[in-house]
Amino acid sequence: MTKIDVLRRFLLPCFSPSTNTTANKLTTKKRLSTSLRDDLPNPKTTQESHNQDQDHDSASSESTINANNTLAPSRPSKTMVVGTIFGNRRGHVWLCIQHDRLSIKPLLLLELSMPTNQLVKEMQCGLVRIALECDRSDFSSCPLRSVPVWTMYCNGKRVGFALRRKASDQNRLMLKTMQSMTVGAGVIPSGFGSMGSEEIMYMRANYEHVVGNADSESFHLINPDECPGQELSVFLMRSG
Repeated sequence: MTKIDVLRRFLLPCFSPSTNTTANKLTTKKRLSTSLRDDLPNPKTTQESHNQDQDHDSASSESTINANNTLAPSRPSKTMVVGTIFGNRRGHVWLCIQHDRLSIKPLLLLELSMPTNQLVKEMQCGLVRIALECDRSDFSSCPLRSVPVWTMYCNGKRVGFALRRKASDQNRLMLKTMQSMTVGAGVIPSGFGSMGSEEIMYMRANYEHVVGNADSESFHLINPDECPGQELSVFLMRSG
């Protein structure tokens, strides 16, 4: 046996499986490509299915919108009022709500047990939430702004009480002194429209008055465009 015969005997079997494997791979690739071409969707069928899906989605959206229009609660009534927070430097805070700045008779006048300097410190943070709550059943039938006494919270902390007051002659004099002012903050000197012999610190602004229902109202400070930093809201809530 020559060397060539020996090489043929041992090397040819090594090349033969490789050739068959390659052929199988090529055949498999052809089958894969053929199956992919068979799976291509029919354009007409796809368009019809897409249109059906769109019609179904539109019908679902219309039914959802109609349901929302039926179930949506009525929007709370909103008006704008003038709110003034004032008080002696070493005294406590008052809150006055007026229909407009020319009105001497307040819609709501509350004497708060919170010291003026404490409110000033709270306002330095830029966010003040004053919640006035009433849970007494004997005040459940009167108008909300006629409740005589409230439990007061400021930024989640209980800080005493708030008492409804009738405007005194000194209150009317102060409001008359401020009639020309719509928005601003400052100090009224003693003896010039102020209560007693001490000067009065004040802050006046427009507030959005939101009436939720007979047992809830709120007043939200509307910042002027040039100074949007302060956020202050007052909530009246009755649960009795």
